[in-house]
Amino acid sequence: MLNLRRQSLKRKIFNDPFYRFQSLEEVAIASELGIKIEVNQASVDEWLRLPGISIHQARNLVELMGMGMQFLSIQDLAAALGVPIQRLKPLEKILSFAYYDPDSLLTPQRFNINTAQLDELLNIPILDRVLVEKILGDRQEKGNFQNLVDFKRRLNLGSELTAELMHYLQF
Repeated sequence: MLNLRRQSLKRKIFNDPFYRFQSLEEVAIASELGIKIEVNQASVDEWLRLPGISIHQARNLVELMGMGMQFLSIQDLAAALGVPIQRLKPLEKILSFAYYDPDSLLTPQRFNINTAQLDELLNIPILDRVLVEKILGDRQEKGNFQNLVDFKRRLNLGSELTAELMHYLQF
């Protein structure tokens, strides 16, 4: 019976890339499956997969990363969250700490689409002035973009352009 439950959990975790782990047992299963969360590129949804991480903490971590902060160890992460290291230690097996050079061509500069100004948006190589003005006008008229889907839908963008832009945007 226990083995059937574990196999069922394994299937759920393997088949759902946003499955939220409910226990440390599920974290251990994710580790066995080779699932990793790249700490310095994780989205709010990825942070929320971890048991004990609140939406507030997830948003703060993403915002810190957006400001250029990188976490190089479990100690850095614990300090940023204001929690004891022991609370995060069991999660360490699925966390990957890699350094990304912000000046590398492989690491494009990301902009918060809800706060970026005209000059910042013009630094995104894919955007031209017409689209930047459309973004700013829509944001002013309808408020902040909730996520990439909302951004694509409101601006009526094609899939290819959205796929290219997602590497430069954060919400």
